Amino acid sequence: MKLSCLQENLARGLGIVGRAVATRTTLPITGHVLIATEGGRLKLSATNLEIALTCWIGAQVEEEGAITIPARLLTDFVNSLPTEKIDMRLPERSRQLRLVCARNEATIGGMDADDFPPIPRVEGGAGMEIDPKSLHQAMTQVVFAAATDDSRPVLTGVHTLMEDADLTFAAADGFRLSVYHLPLPKAISERTEIIIPARALNEVNRLLSDEEEPVQMTLNANKTQVLFRLKNVELVSQLIQGTFPNYSQLIPQGHTSKAVVSVADFLRETRIASIFARDGSGIVRIQFAPGEELTPGKMTIAARAEEIGDNLGELDAVVEGEEAKIAFNGKYLQDVLQVLEGGQVALEMTSSSSPGVLRPVGVENYVHVIMPMFVQW
Repeated sequence: MKLSCLQENLARGLGIVGRAVATRTTLPITGHVLIATEGGRLKLSATNLEIALTCWIGAQVEEEGAITIPARLLTDFVNSLPTEKIDMRLPERSRQLRLVCARNEATIGGMDADDFPPIPRVEGGAGMEIDPKSLHQAMTQVVFAAATDDSRPVLTGVHTLMEDADLTFAAADGFRLSVYHLPLPKAISERTEIIIPARALNEVNRLLSDEEEPVQMTLNANKTQVLFRLKNVELVSQLIQGTFPNYSQLIPQGHTSKAVVSVADFLRETRIASIFARDGSGIVRIQFAPGEELTPGKMTIAARAEEIGDNLGELDAVVEGEEAKIAFNGKYLQDVLQVLEGGQVALEMTSSSSPGVLRPVGVENYVHVIMPMFVQW
């Protein structure tokens, strides 16, 4: 193998695939990155056997070849080099890759490319094209609600339902639920239900910010793997097998009280209250009341910690229905308010022991449900 490429391109490519490198593993080669020539470009691949990332970067290829190199060593070395051309050379039947950049050179020992776990080919199942900006918004507003502990593996994934011309993402961890409906440009021929690991969707979401072309999402025939194909990157993930809870029955169908407030103001007051809530089980208390004829309604957000102190913040609110009070975990409230894109949000509820529902005003395709905390008022 003999080729040359730019340092910034190689560093960016290694940064992308490095997210799939296994950190603690009994299979040493999964701590490596596969470097190979393909179609006149340089292909970088990494896998931890759950997700696999492949990235292609521009290169001047003189001789074809492939090798696997320890990912951390190579990434740290390339990141430290000046932004100039890097020459790579791998003599035939050798496992020593030589890199030269400006006045720096290194030789790194690797392993045979044939021993690298094969990246699965995903084809034969349902497929669709999705607008990258819409997909980015959907993932941002849903993935954070997935569970992070493995006690119920299905909850560490995002339930994905493809039906007609609608793609629905839903995530829940037992304390909150996010549901996002994404309209598709073309209807799906067959109703399909899968659970994609939240970690895989986080990686896809990270890559979407620079993407302008539609993202291709493809399943394999037996619905065990999903492929996301971007312009120069592909991500393959194993799917989570199991039955996701029927979340539709968790979304209250009505409410007796509703307060509409500014997202930015609500987030600011929740952050302030959370400072005091840290020593009070994270509890943030919310009360709202309708206004009189000439005065607006108001919402108060408070927290208190025994023997330390308390605080109370007040917001103008448009309140419908009766006075209401409810308490939430401050972290969960902040998590959802942070992913809403400005504007106003409606908080709907029926009682202090029923779930609270947050809906961005003017948005019909997103809903977030938070379970209340039981407190002494």
